[in-house]
Formats: sequence, C-alpha cells, structure tokens
Amino acid sequence: MIKVNYFARLRELTGKGEETLDRDSMTVAELLNWAEKSYPGFGADNVQVAVNEEYALKEDVIQSGDVCAFIPPVSGG
Repeated sequence: MIKVNYFARLRELTGKGEETLDRDSMTVAELLNWAEKSYPGFGADNVQVAVNEEYALKEDVIQSGDVCAFIPPVSGG
C-alpha cells in the first residue's frame, strides 16, 4: 500500500486530503500518470512529488509503505 497526500488546489480537485493505493511499487512518473487519469485536470506536468518527505525524481521507485505527497506549484506576490 502506498499512501498519497494532497495539498492546496489538489485537495480541492480530488475532494480528499489523502488516499491509499493498493500497489507494491511504482515509479513517480507512473504515480503522476495515475493521478492525471484518475483526476482530469490534475496538472501532473506541474506537480512535484515528495516521497517520505524528500523530493523525488520521476524515475524514482515508490515502495509499499512509502508516503507520497503531491505538491502543486506555489505562486506568491
């Protein structure tokens, strides 16, 4: 199981703060593709992913028991 957390606009888009995926492993790219298919308009190309509180690359592998967070772009002014 892989736990996924959503923040900011992604929490609003998905309608939830977190969910659990029944997967043993997947790459960050696969996770982003899953999110885009599951939640149209997710904006996977602009979202950062943290795995166990560290920013991850698209080729990094996520294992069962890991906690992922989708971090949308932040703008300020």
